[in-house]
Amino acid sequence: MQLSSEWKKMIGATLFVVLLGAAIGVAANKYNKPKSVLHVVTLLYKDGTTEEQKKDVLEGIERMAAEVPGIKNVWLKGASVQGNYPYKQPDGSIKLRPVTDAFVIEFENEAAFQAYADHPAHRTWEKVYMNVRERSITSDITN
Repeated sequence: MQLSSEWKKMIGATLFVVLLGAAIGVAANKYNKPKSVLHVVTLLYKDGTTEEQKKDVLEGIERMAAEVPGIKNVWLKGASVQGNYPYKQPDGSIKLRPVTDAFVIEFENEAAFQAYADHPAHRTWEKVYMNVRERSITSDITN
């Protein structure tokens, strides 16, 4: 039996949709639980911190990442930074200042994360960072 070209197109399109759906269904359920450590920092710079000083902090993270063994990735742009820091005012009221920036450093594993704290490149970067950091919250996440 000979199929018309319209039937062949319809069968081909149907087969394509079925196979595509199966591929998406399989891919959608795959995920990993890596042993890396994510060092997530949200921060508020001190009043008066210049854009150049902020740039120095972020460039310092990149220099540090090139020197500290076990750093896999860095994220330097806070696409959506949420939260506030409460400050008690002289009259006793609380004023909220919004968190302004964030960065993330990914370490290969817990050992690399622990070693980073005392690495000379980290100590050098901290001198720049601590001069302009008002407050920060750090979360370290792993599996």
